[in-house]
Amino acid sequence: MSEQRLLERIRLMEQDPDSREVAEPVLVVGSILEYLRMILNTRQGSVEIAPDFGVPDFTDMFGASGMECVRDIEAAMTKVITKYEPRMQNVKIEFIPQEDAPLALQFKLQAKLMLENRDMPVVFETTLDPDGRITVKDS
Repeated sequence: MSEQRLLERIRLMEQDPDSREVAEPVLVVGSILEYLRMILNTRQGSVEIAPDFGVPDFTDMFGASGMECVRDIEAAMTKVITKYEPRMQNVKIEFIPQEDAPLALQFKLQAKLMLENRDMPVVFETTLDPDGRITVKDS
């Protein structure tokens, strides 16, 4: 399993042709964060070759009440991450209620990365804003 996506490896090889690929956890996590941001901010149906790439438009759900809406969001994000980010295993997303930001939904994204035959647990903070934008950052 590669630690970086193909285009990232090509870009690095162009910058330094003599370098060898080394599994640096910081680089892997950075690559995954960048890709998660892209996946979670792409609307399903906007990528012709993969109509299920991305997430549904969550802005319609903000008017809905109850935990069912939150569970649907958790399930949609888990499904797309599991399918399109193979470097992450055992993906779990959990809603974290925030009293100080009632208009945004915050989630804790936990997973395991396989780096050179060892598991590396990661936790990311994921926030869905009322405008549908999703931010992902390392906890």
